[in-house]
Amino acid sequence: MAELKKTPLYEEHIAAGARMVEFGGWLMPVQYTGIIEEHQQVRNCAGLFDVSHMGEIVIKGPDAFNLVQKLITNDAARATGDRVIYSPMCYPDGGVVDDLLVYPWGEGGYLLVVNAGNIDKDFAWIRENAAGLEVEVSNISPATAQLALQGPRALAILQPLTDVELAPLGYYRWTRGRVLGVDCLISRTGYTGEDGFEIYFAAGNAPAIWRRLLAAGQKAGLVPAGLGARDTLRLEAALPLYGHELGPAISPLEAGLGRFVCLAKGEFNGRAALAAQKEAGLKRRLVGLAMVDRGIPRPEYPVLAGGREIGYVTSGSYAPTLGKNIALALVAAGTVSAGAEVEVSIRGRLHRAVVVDLPFYRRTKK
Repeated sequence: MAELKKTPLYEEHIAAGARMVEFGGWLMPVQYTGIIEEHQQVRNCAGLFDVSHMGEIVIKGPDAFNLVQKLITNDAARATGDRVIYSPMCYPDGGVVDDLLVYPWGEGGYLLVVNAGNIDKDFAWIRENAAGLEVEVSNISPATAQLALQGPRALAILQPLTDVELAPLGYYRWTRGRVLGVDCLISRTGYTGEDGFEIYFAAGNAPAIWRRLLAAGQKAGLVPAGLGARDTLRLEAALPLYGHELGPAISPLEAGLGRFVCLAKGEFNGRAALAAQKEAGLKRRLVGLAMVDRGIPRPEYPVLAGGREIGYVTSGSYAPTLGKNIALALVAAGTVSAGAEVEVSIRGRLHRAVVVDLPFYRRTKK
């Protein structure tokens, strides 16, 4: 069994009393003071997440655009200037290799931010697709740290610590600047459903920036937050998690990500399969469930309607913001719609739930 990887902030997490767990081959903090407390702090104030386990892959060269356009379902032409794009990356059969962020990088290059457990697989897949093209593909993950500062007070906390004006930076926009004197890529993105920033910089600077950011934001309510809160936050916002709502056996269309599939851009991996799936009509789709009966719906639990199994839970948890148990479920298309009552089989017993519109939570924009 391979030894678990550690981020540059491992010792900081231990010193803070974090409970560490295995995640995607990494040893990561799942919580510090408690998942619910950290979740609510992000919704109401701000939380700081160590996401240095995420992968960063750089593509450069004359054929960089052609390679990225071939790899992703979104249109790489949209990743220009200060614009970041989100996209699934598919196999030829329409199944998902990973979902990622794409940043324009240098002159005609791109930075791809991929999921932690998929770094090696993605890197190999990208290099395989680069065969015969004039490109250079580099995995800069080991040299890169990433922090996510999330919550309604994120801007107020970060602005005094940087030399760039952040207020004009729109959602899914990025800039270069210095944070606490360190050169960074600052991106107004996140995985919580809240306003916030993701900050990339050289890994050696991680402990100092982590400590100084937490100290600077303490009066504003900033706390360190772990993977547990990150998961409940993203679930309330109905953001997909690879291996749950996305994977080799689940297409972006089935996962409700059709707006990130640009069939009109021309050929790309999976285009023919996705076009055929769209034309024939989806056989499955992702829905939201709010539990009526007590019980937490966990992944793989069967979902039934009228006594017939129609699908299964992909993610489920208690939702601290909503005060109820919720789930995302992949069900047969056309079987249920918003307001319909279904049942989730939890350890062999049926528990009532209602189909609801997604997302479960949407922040109020100021």
